[in-house]
Amino acid sequence: MDRRDVAERLVALAQLDIDAVHAYGQALEHVGDPDIHARLSEFRADHERHIESLTDLIRGLGERPPSLSRDFKGFFIEGFTALRSLSGTEGALEAMKTNESLTNHRYNDALAIPLPAEVRAVVQRNLADEERHLAYIEQALRERAWERAAPRVG
Repeated sequence: MDRRDVAERLVALAQLDIDAVHAYGQALEHVGDPDIHARLSEFRADHERHIESLTDLIRGLGERPPSLSRDFKGFFIEGFTALRSLSGTEGALEAMKTNESLTNHRYNDALAIPLPAEVRAVVQRNLADEERHLAYIEQALRERAWERAAPRVG
């Protein structure tokens, strides 16, 4: 895989993380439980960190990173999240479960192709965060955490 192909894959991941930051913003507006709100805020910060690390790699490959605005898919993801979140914490978690499932899938796809060692390490580290996000959200939904104390995962 050449430098440009690697950069294109990283740009796609960075855009997905940008879209996730916007989606978390929508979800957080509708989460009333303080523990869940705090965890989702942490996850949004993880996505912001992913954007930074991917941007550094993209620039290191001599390519231009995406702007911090949503793309077409991002508008769809944010709109979906906003609609699902209108029903409160449970809807927000359901929306973010869908979003995090997509993100996990895309990060796994990126690891299925040959990547330079430095790039692979960053993608693996970001995927570990994504897996932790999804595990927490799935557990919170399963346990209906907004009805009692939040689950402790990861």
